[in-house]
Amino acid sequence: MSQPQAAVTTEAADAAAGRMANEFLTFTLGKEEYGIEILKVQEIRGYDAVTKIANAPEFIKGVVNLRGTIVPVVDMRIKFNLGNVEYNQFTVVIILNLAGRVVGMVVDSVSDVITLAAEQVKPAPDFSSSFDTKYILGLGTVDERMLILMDIEKLMTGSDMALVDRAGQ
Repeated sequence: MSQPQAAVTTEAADAAAGRMANEFLTFTLGKEEYGIEILKVQEIRGYDAVTKIANAPEFIKGVVNLRGTIVPVVDMRIKFNLGNVEYNQFTVVIILNLAGRVVGMVVDSVSDVITLAAEQVKPAPDFSSSFDTKYILGLGTVDERMLILMDIEKLMTGSDMALVDRAGQ
């Protein structure tokens, strides 16, 4: 009986470790480094031309056809008012699967995938009402790096984005 009991204990330890550590895809926007949960990422692609949609907000660059699925593409640099937006060989589109909808997100570059333990994530500072932090999960620290960890699903399903239907939530 000790073997099945040991297996259960190991599974419980693995589950606890999973709650304590999360994997994030890190990327840059301007001079800042951000992280999003890796499980929300479907794929990473180079930036290609998009089909523009009339009367769409400026941050929605347009749509692309991804293997038969029409995917809206959001330029996060424009969304976050990061100034001069330049498209170069490092510009990528992170394809996300959020609330059953596929969405593309343009970023300056993708860095790597990192695992953060719970003690490496600090809560977002309170900026009162002058700055909305509801899309920020916290701030992650890895060596000398500071990552802004985003709740990408909450951001993309927000009413100001109008990308994903919130009826199911």
